[in-house]
Amino acid sequence: MKPCTLFTRALLAFSLIIGINAFANDRPGQGVKIQMIKTNEAGELFQTRLVMKALEQLGYDVLPHQEMSHPLMYVSLANGDADIFATHWEPLHSDYYKNGGGDSKYFKRGQYSTAAQGYLIDKKTAEAHGISNIAQLKDPELAKLFDTDGDGKADLIGCDPGWGCEAIIEHQLDAYGLRNNISHRQGSYAVLIADVITRFKAGQPVLYYTWIPLWPSSIMKPGQDVVWLEVPFSALPGGRAGEDTTLANGKNYGFSMNTQHIVVSRPFAEAHPDVAKLAEVMQLPVADITAQNALMAEGQNTAADVERHTNAWIRAHQATFDGWLEQARAAVK
Repeated sequence: MKPCTLFTRALLAFSLIIGINAFANDRPGQGVKIQMIKTNEAGELFQTRLVMKALEQLGYDVLPHQEMSHPLMYVSLANGDADIFATHWEPLHSDYYKNGGGDSKYFKRGQYSTAAQGYLIDKKTAEAHGISNIAQLKDPELAKLFDTDGDGKADLIGCDPGWGCEAIIEHQLDAYGLRNNISHRQGSYAVLIADVITRFKAGQPVLYYTWIPLWPSSIMKPGQDVVWLEVPFSALPGGRAGEDTTLANGKNYGFSMNTQHIVVSRPFAEAHPDVAKLAEVMQLPVADITAQNALMAEGQNTAADVERHTNAWIRAHQATFDGWLEQARAAVK
């Protein structure tokens, strides 16, 4: 065999090894299944799909996401039945996190996004009757303005059971002496808030709880169409009793500003440091979530629509997206 032939074969073998190693580094999750979960809130699909897209680029076999209640998500992750979700709110869900095992069961680092929440009414009614604080609805005449079923009590569109916010609302109705004047209406939030929007467009008074980012605020814009109601004092249930909910601007809407986090099962994060790093570095501006939710409110709300929105966001922020992947891949080198 000629020397040049031996050299050529050695060079090819070396190149093949380099190529395989490069591929392994580029797709560290190759051959590994990963189960993502989310709530049944459609407005959270965009954030979830973006994480799933990143995981796919790392080589993971990303299974179709499963939907479940907030409490069950933490149990599922702690038991190893799921691996990751993208919608942990801190401090709203801090009790779920703590009761599920805390840092011994979950990996949480970095900040995916932010969120605000509270009570709102339409601006027209607020200005006509001078309403700026929910405690004013202890006045039966003011409460009747928001009565939609004829029982003389204000109807507050609230929070689905199991989301965490419903416990705060229930606690505050008692703390502020509003139980006899306000009915906390619960059920399918998407259906109930759609009814609020219909009444708002008809020029009728509305009273509701919501959070931002979420699509209703693209239709009923805070500060323009609706206003946040303050609360008389901070009042939170359980382990958060005594926490001050006053915001940096001096306003107190009864709920702390929240940060959103990607949470990974602790064993999975330790076995796959690239996923842990991805969860740590991904950041999504709240304005981008709101803009995508607005498209959903306009009728672009199918799974295919959200997939298109997610791909469009990645194309528009390709350098950022690639930067997340680069940091994730570096974690396994």
